[in-house]
Amino acid sequence: MTDIRTSLPNEHSSDETWFALLGRRDTPVDGVEDYCTFLGRALARRGVSLKVERVEWADRGWVPALFRLWHHSAEWRGKWVLLQFTALNWSRHGFPFGALVTLAILRRRGARCAVVFHESFGRSGPRWIDRFRGAFQNWIGLALYLRANRSIFAAPLSSVPWLPKDASNAAFISIGANIPAPEANHSAAAERNSSGKTVAIFCLSDPPHLQKQLDDISRAVRAATKTDANLRVVFLGRGTAEAKDEIRSAFAQIPVRLSNLGLQDAEEISRVLAESDVMLCVRGPLYPSRGSALAGIACGLPIVGYAGAAEGTPLMEAGIELVPYLDADAMGRALARVLADDELRAALGLRSREAHSKLFSWNVIASRFLLSLNQNLYQEQ
Repeated sequence: MTDIRTSLPNEHSSDETWFALLGRRDTPVDGVEDYCTFLGRALARRGVSLKVERVEWADRGWVPALFRLWHHSAEWRGKWVLLQFTALNWSRHGFPFGALVTLAILRRRGARCAVVFHESFGRSGPRWIDRFRGAFQNWIGLALYLRANRSIFAAPLSSVPWLPKDASNAAFISIGANIPAPEANHSAAAERNSSGKTVAIFCLSDPPHLQKQLDDISRAVRAATKTDANLRVVFLGRGTAEAKDEIRSAFAQIPVRLSNLGLQDAEEISRVLAESDVMLCVRGPLYPSRGSALAGIACGLPIVGYAGAAEGTPLMEAGIELVPYLDADAMGRALARVLADDELRAALGLRSREAHSKLFSWNVIASRFLLSLNQNLYQEQ
């Protein structure tokens, strides 16, 4: 993989204002807004001010929200507007036609529009309405791509099913962790935690997927206790507080120390992860925009997760151990191996820290945005 550090712009390379345009606010945690916050801080070190704006259609209704956007964007001519796209940010039921109308208003106002695709393909399902919704989302994605000045994807372009093969106006830019990276090197687990090793679980899905995830986690941890009888398992992040009873039930017969911290602020998440020994990721195949995995990489953790989506992506440069999808027994063996082998665990942690520095830090991401958008300006001249 090409090392992009040799071609990054220097800090304070420009002096301009960009806008990040978001749709509905997500609760209790808005990952897209956090993304814009961290990106904005990194861009500011390069002389670019990123101002966050919203189309508040969920509170105001679509007509008042778009009318407000029309007036508010009068001064945005010639400026970059980064439209942040996920289907549910622009529609209650996953039919995000409003994003296309929003883009049309921005183009009419003369703004330079870059669509940032946090989701690269429509979500389908077993029902006909799910399949129709997924196809509609793919159509919206293609329509946004064709009308934008630039499109930025959080996944490799080859994985986007609806993207034209000659998509010269698109770029893949990895996302970063929505937590601050620890300043110190926390890899020496024995020095910081003499009472045993810690397995971190960051975020859980809602039902009906919750029970399967807890089954996989508990089976993997049970396997690991056969080689390490002094384990601690810590749950934190979205969905963990709500699942406290299910978590307690899943681990009732497993000899581990259990902690459930629930939602925490970014600094506390960073501290807890940095003081852990390994992260277990079971929310489907590991993929490049999985926020929990990126947080683990930022904190220098080895990660054990499911294969199927990480292969061929920058994630493979981090300290990741992949096992076949839904094979909880294989995950248990991998977790036990990483916990038992101090040299392996240290090597995987080092790979994660190096991958974060080279590929996933917000400084690198901000510089890639500057390169990509400046390249678009050069091509149009």
